[in-house]
Amino acid sequence: MTKPQPKQLRRAYGFDEVAIVPGNTTINPDQTNIHFTIGDLEFAIPIIAAAMDAVTDVDFAIAMSQLGGLAVLNLEGLQTRYDNPREILAEIARAPDEEVTSLLQKIYSQPIKENLIGQSIQAIKQAGAVCAISVIPSNAKSFAPIIAEAGADILVVQSTVTTSRHTSKSYRGLIFDELCKSVPMPVVVGNCVSFDACLELMRTGISGILVGVGPGAACTTREVLGVGVPQITATMDCASARDEYLKESDRYVPIITDGGFRKGGELCKAFAAGADAVMLGSIFAQAKEAPGLGYHWGMSHPHPALPRGTRIKVGTNGTLEQILFGPTSVTDGSQNLIGALRTAMGVCGAADIKEMHQAEMVIAPAIITEGKSWQFSSRR
Repeated sequence: MTKPQPKQLRRAYGFDEVAIVPGNTTINPDQTNIHFTIGDLEFAIPIIAAAMDAVTDVDFAIAMSQLGGLAVLNLEGLQTRYDNPREILAEIARAPDEEVTSLLQKIYSQPIKENLIGQSIQAIKQAGAVCAISVIPSNAKSFAPIIAEAGADILVVQSTVTTSRHTSKSYRGLIFDELCKSVPMPVVVGNCVSFDACLELMRTGISGILVGVGPGAACTTREVLGVGVPQITATMDCASARDEYLKESDRYVPIITDGGFRKGGELCKAFAAGADAVMLGSIFAQAKEAPGLGYHWGMSHPHPALPRGTRIKVGTNGTLEQILFGPTSVTDGSQNLIGALRTAMGVCGAADIKEMHQAEMVIAPAIITEGKSWQFSSRR
């Protein structure tokens, strides 16, 4: 008998398992350039608020744009299913833990009202803000004309896992290169975690990639489906695909690490791993302006009978401006994220994000094991 070959596993790394090595030269943090571009749109800060109902509504999208970043509004969430989304959000916040999963399944089973899609986009645009909106792949073609007519600036096509090749009962499913040609705006696609999937998606003509499956605080993909890759490894693999695609096409497609962030140090590690920007959910759900009222929940999986993520209590710890720019009122790294990023770039001698990609990283024990036990115990 031929001895079967065992499946080979490679080691993958998350945020807690690596550290950034300081550079041989340093630079003043206020001299660092952290601008980020998607298509022809440039943003002052490389931070995006997630397309989740507890994070982004119309008002939050406007506030985020005014502060130099970007927020993505989910066009299949509460804002387009209900004329009174604030009442629904309050109902979710009040629900007992044992009832919230069934409540979320019921709430998200309501049909999407197409008139609310245009109204939401126009409300953001009328405030002078950049409007980015998110749909799942199965609705991208049908909603695209409404989105374009309403004047959105960026279309995000997002599901738990997205690839350029998908088998379905439909004779012609979503073809990304056709979608990119049919809408007058950049198309960002996600989520993916592998070199091959990322490279194939970039070859379709999209303008950005969301990286991350399973790490989010309110995500249940790893528990329910067993699917996911830790974020440092996923970011490095997709950054390699971005660099390979740049060589073959002379076109730079940014990658956006999405999910799993708790503090500023993890943002910095994502950029050192190769991210061009990051997408945050639970951190922004803690903002006073967030619509989730101190709660956060996942919602990316379209299956009506599986948990749409789990509701978690994140509390409220500051304003959106405080979370982004300080002054910080906490010591756990969850505020003044931009200050943390600029300082890390400064000590690494990185003048811009692309130079930060070159920062050395090492495999390291979790920080709690290196003399920080008193800090962590005092926060409990």
